[in-house]
Amino acid sequence: MRGRHTLPWRATHNPYRILVSEIMLQQTQVDRVIPKYQAFLKAFPTLRALADAPLGSVLSLWSGLGYNRRARMLHESACMVRDFHHGRLPKTVQELEQLPGIGPYTARAVAAFAHNTPVVMLETNIRAVYLHTFFPERDDVADAELIPYIEQTLDIENPREWYAALMDYGTYIKKLHPNPSRKSAHHVQQAPFKGSLREVRGAVLRAVLTTPHTLSDLEHSRFTSARIEEALEGLSRDGLIVKRGSHWHPA
Repeated sequence: MRGRHTLPWRATHNPYRILVSEIMLQQTQVDRVIPKYQAFLKAFPTLRALADAPLGSVLSLWSGLGYNRRARMLHESACMVRDFHHGRLPKTVQELEQLPGIGPYTARAVAAFAHNTPVVMLETNIRAVYLHTFFPERDDVADAELIPYIEQTLDIENPREWYAALMDYGTYIKKLHPNPSRKSAHHVQQAPFKGSLREVRGAVLRAVLTTPHTLSDLEHSRFTSARIEEALEGLSRDGLIVKRGSHWHPA
């Protein structure tokens, strides 16, 4: 058995827990997500607990996963569900897509894994399977070309297990062959983290979450003033920090 049956989100059909896992898994490796997922759910075991928590607490738990804007949007989604959906995540893809940060794939993943709804969805490991199987000699394959194959092969009786198996098979394929996802017209090589603006943003946010900082405080770090100012502007624009007087605080 090569399936990843021990993944903690495979042991639940709870829509909230499925949503947390899917948001965390966006652009983040599984082994980094597992401990954060477990700590996050210990701190915020229900959607209402997440909605009622201060954003700063949510960001502190998220720290280390990167792409912190995901945490803010997850928190906003929880608040919207608490305030406008009686505290229960919507079941339909259309309603889920109306929540902040929930795009076409995430909405369908919640529908499939939480409710066993037979929806057509596509992510990196699923894409790898169909590229490897049906387009072995092609490059630059558009997702639109894969959709008919996904529709025709979808297990409508048990899409939950079908998609879990596809994702596991996709990770297995990648260990045996050059990443088939590179054949996709939509493949983008992720830039290195070291020295990137993402690294600066993460360091600045961690500092501000610990205690309010002035620009002068932050300039004692290893990053240039220009990079720090760029990070502060971006974090502020994303609603993660706010400036009060001369000090930066968690939003």
